[in-house]
Amino acid sequence: MNEHTTQRKVALVTGANKGIGRAIAEQLAALGMTVLVGARDPRRGEEAAAAVRAAGGDAHALALDVTAPATVREAARLVEERFGHLDVLVNNAGITGSGQVAPQDAVDQIPSSVDLDMVRAVFETNVFGVIAVINAMLPLLRRSPAARIVNVSSHAGSLTLTSDPDGPFAALLPSAAYTPSKATLNALTVQYANELRKDGILVNAAAPGFVNTESNNHTGHLTPAQGAAVVVRLATLGADGPTAGFFSEDGPLPW
Repeated sequence: MNEHTTQRKVALVTGANKGIGRAIAEQLAALGMTVLVGARDPRRGEEAAAAVRAAGGDAHALALDVTAPATVREAARLVEERFGHLDVLVNNAGITGSGQVAPQDAVDQIPSSVDLDMVRAVFETNVFGVIAVINAMLPLLRRSPAARIVNVSSHAGSLTLTSDPDGPFAALLPSAAYTPSKATLNALTVQYANELRKDGILVNAAAPGFVNTESNNHTGHLTPAQGAAVVVRLATLGADGPTAGFFSEDGPLPW
């Protein structure tokens, strides 16, 4: 390790080669952090990291498929070898299960006719992948004086909002895959926060909002940079910041 790497905070963002993840990486780098751009496709990860560097940031591509335990372990080994610790982990990698279809249009997720294999695939990335990455990186996070974990969730993960027949989400088609995966991610966030509270590691869930990305065929009305803002805020909380919370840019969200 050289002096340059030891003085900067180190952040890992999964699924960071495009969309919200890339915007999160760009903003954390702009704050002076060394950002590890996690991506399943090493070439795309390197392209994104190079763009962050071209803008003046310190970024490095990290091959990481959250559904492949061997790549998760290898990523943790590389972070250990190069930096010796990790200050911020943003679990952003996620899939809708329906490809480039906005959640409200995903007819293939209707509970009574859903394909169980699709549900398993969505949970594999959105839930089990998060557990795998947190557990692999936790020894490195424990070496940080103020580690932060942010899980990128969704307003759709709120049972309160999605169960209100007169609320803003009443128009969404029922979902047996994506929406339950984000509700489960919220529950998981609370459990990790409860375990790690005594260690000073703050763990929160963030809902970026309806962001214009590939996953919804660019139908969102927020830019990736706007969606990234709440995630970056939670990734940079002070010691007195919240833990076990669920937030949008407008403030706390109901579970």
